Amino acid sequence: MSKIGINGFGRIGRLVLRAALEKGAQVVAVNDPFINVDYMVYMFKFDSTHGRFKGEVKAEDGNLVINGNKIVVFQERDPKNIAWAKAGAEYVVESTGVFTTIDKASAHFEGGAKKVVISAPSADAPMFVVGVNLDAYNPSMKVVSNASCTTNCLAPLAKVVHDNFEIVEGLMTTVHATTATQKTVDGPSGKLWRDGRGAAQNIIPASTGAAKAVGKVIPALNGKITGMAFRVPTPDVSVVDLTVRLAKPAPMAEIKKKIKEAADGPMKGILGYTEEEVVSCDFTSDTHSSVFDALAGISLNDHFVKLISWYDNEFGYSHRVVDLIKYMQSKD
Repeated sequence: MSKIGINGFGRIGRLVLRAALEKGAQVVAVNDPFINVDYMVYMFKFDSTHGRFKGEVKAEDGNLVINGNKIVVFQERDPKNIAWAKAGAEYVVESTGVFTTIDKASAHFEGGAKKVVISAPSADAPMFVVGVNLDAYNPSMKVVSNASCTTNCLAPLAKVVHDNFEIVEGLMTTVHATTATQKTVDGPSGKLWRDGRGAAQNIIPASTGAAKAVGKVIPALNGKITGMAFRVPTPDVSVVDLTVRLAKPAPMAEIKKKIKEAADGPMKGILGYTEEEVVSCDFTSDTHSSVFDALAGISLNDHFVKLISWYDNEFGYSHRVVDLIKYMQSKD
């Protein structure tokens, strides 16, 4: 298996490392200029949302050592200065949220990286959602994007519904947990004034490109779905509300049946299905991209339905980053 490097040891960077350990993928290097190795140990070991790391983690000679395996630590601000090749890292997870274009992410190649996976939407890199459009991957692609956590929730659901009933048009709302870019109390936020209001005190309307991005991974839905977000004061787990008009009429029972078939079959592990009386915290640390809530959906008639799907916006997404790399490795 090819070796992985992680640039940016924030929420996603740390959880990608946890996911890699769970999935048997080998991370050999981490770069973060803002935290030293002792602080990395502390932040990896203790997680307020997902709990304490169950294995052994320590600092040794300036490196991270996890379960006896050495991970080289770099502290470079400029990606072109990270010596990935020296550490043996071939696939780099770009999880700083800063280097999200092909041009910026390509700086990793100067240090010897062979491929870069951006853990965020990208303006120009090809976007992939595991379970939806991996067949479009070509080994000639050097920089790819794993899209956003919300696109990863929405796209598998939209694909199943569109393949079976044909979506004419749709609107999505994500009720989204707090993320690191929000403010603890009211503060300046550039042009996005509402985003600067206190995260713990407010339900904050926000824009999201997640629904439009579905059109990039499912071309048949391009221009047919758009959406927005509400940021809410919960630490983790978000929920997608997808309202669609269907070309082929179907009672809700039939829609549920097709989604369950996909969840038990070709999308197993990506799309989940539940008929239990669940709430958001029941999905903390869930590794699915999307878990369809069969009890929460409603229909006005057989052409017009609202479908609900949950996702751990940190943990499920981080697992997909590793899945994408494993798929790329199988084709490269």
